[in-house]
Amino acid sequence: MLDAAGLQALALTLRLAATTTLVLLLAGTPLAWWLARTRSWLKGPVGALVALPLVLPPVVLGFYLLVFMGPSGPVGQLTQSLGWGLLPFSFAGLVVGSVLYSMPFVVQPLQNAFEALGERPLEAAATLRASPLDTFFSVVLPLARPAYLTAAVMGFAHTVGEFGIVLMMGGNISGKTRVMSVQIYDHVEALEYRQAHWLAGGLLVFSFLVLLALYTLNTLQPGRRKGQGA
Repeated sequence: MLDAAGLQALALTLRLAATTTLVLLLAGTPLAWWLARTRSWLKGPVGALVALPLVLPPVVLGFYLLVFMGPSGPVGQLTQSLGWGLLPFSFAGLVVGSVLYSMPFVVQPLQNAFEALGERPLEAAATLRASPLDTFFSVVLPLARPAYLTAAVMGFAHTVGEFGIVLMMGGNISGKTRVMSVQIYDHVEALEYRQAHWLAGGLLVFSFLVLLALYTLNTLQPGRRKGQGA
């Protein structure tokens, strides 16, 4: 069974994952739309930056975030001058790190869905004199709904499983920055394998169910479209 520390870490992890997913959906939508529609030479560099966490070790990203947001870093000096304090070793710092590290898992599915739409739905909306904003909310969002579900699930699940970046940015402060992955590490360090098994097993089952749900969804979607076309 989970002890008090485990329940506290679980609650913090779910809060972090939910906050990160919401921020990524809001901020990732215009970014994914721009990447899908632009012909600017900046598309390549920006797309590479978005995808960078896929190949960059999380500890490296966490280290540079710690440097930039620390008391001597430009971001840290800015937040201190604004009276916000320092972001490292706080929940806000965890959110910033998690948003950057989970960004490709949200932006890329949305970008792929926007690119797959093509021009015909947008042109049809334009002939009906729909504004670009109306077209996006009434045409693009409904057609991209499966991609939003995939992006939300993947962003949430990826944030739940983070370790390196949350340890670098948040440390190991009970009730404040100690998420489930860090709690598992603490149990293993203390040779408390029973408690570690409860948390690790829960994450294992959660990860499997997430992937099973996504594979099932992706399998059903073509069948639905085929049935609708018939």
